[in-house]
This record gives sequence, C-alpha cells and structure tokens, in this order.
Amino acid sequence: MAEEREELTWELFGSASRELARAVADDGFEPDLILSIARGGLFVAGALGYSLDVKNLHVMNVEFYTGVDERLELPVMLPPVPNAVDLTGATVLIADDVADTGATLKLVRDFCLNQVAEVRSAVIYEKPHSTVKCEYVWRKTDRWINFPWSTEPPLVKRSGQVLDA
Repeated sequence: MAEEREELTWELFGSASRELARAVADDGFEPDLILSIARGGLFVAGALGYSLDVKNLHVMNVEFYTGVDERLELPVMLPPVPNAVDLTGATVLIADDVADTGATLKLVRDFCLNQVAEVRSAVIYEKPHSTVKCEYVWRKTDRWINFPWSTEPPLVKRSGQVLDA
C-alpha cells in the first residue's frame, strides 16, 4: 500500500497562499522584498507578492533533494547568488513551499542575517522535525506532499533532474 500523502491542488494552493499572506498582513509585517527559494518557493513568493503588494522579488536556488525523502548531506546554494548589496538593510520575507528538515531555510536565513534589517519565513507546509520554525505557516504535516507543480511528469526529460521533490 502506498504511503498516504498530503495533496495540494492548484485550487487549494490559491486559498493557502492567500491565507498565508493574510497571516503576514495581520501580523503587521511589511517586507521590502520577498526572497523565494527555487523552485517550489517561486510559486509561493509570486502569490505572496501579489497579495502583499510587494514587487521586489528575489530568487535563491538551493539544491538539496535528490529524490523522494532523499537529500544531499548539506544543501548547496547555486549561482547566481543574490548580491548582498541588494539585501542590505531590507526587511525580508523568505518564501518556500515546505520547511521539511529546515536545512534549506536555515542556509538562506543565515545568508540574510548579517545583511538585512529583519528576516522572517513563510511556508505553505512545515514538518514537525524542521530545525527552522517559520513565523508564517499555512499547515503542519509529517507526510510527504504532492505539490501541483511537481506531481505531473515534465514534458521534457533532462538527465540529472529530480522528480517529485
């Protein structure tokens, strides 16, 4: 029997991202920029950007997953890395789809800490074992998550690409 998974549909993602943005707004946090963690965080950052009226979006690409529940020993930042000058003194909201182990979020948060005025994190899902506890979380789960952007196979097959992660 297949392991039960958390299912996030595109429609549910729309509601989840709006509720996540509402939590940020209700908290009075007004980010100068949203820093998305590619790839799953791109969707979250875009939705938060529209809901919070933030046009300044940056991207960090971090490689960590190699398969379903399989990871590198440590997450690795891939170029291009945002210019620290672009972040200096800013109020930053880090956006990602899930805080699983927390290692990726910790890497990005640590990168920001000495550059920015304040940094907080927003995720759709947070796992109980995450080492980073995010300020804004839509739902907590301990299950593997089927995201609408990674459930279907890609239309183009490339070597070395990780599916379902």
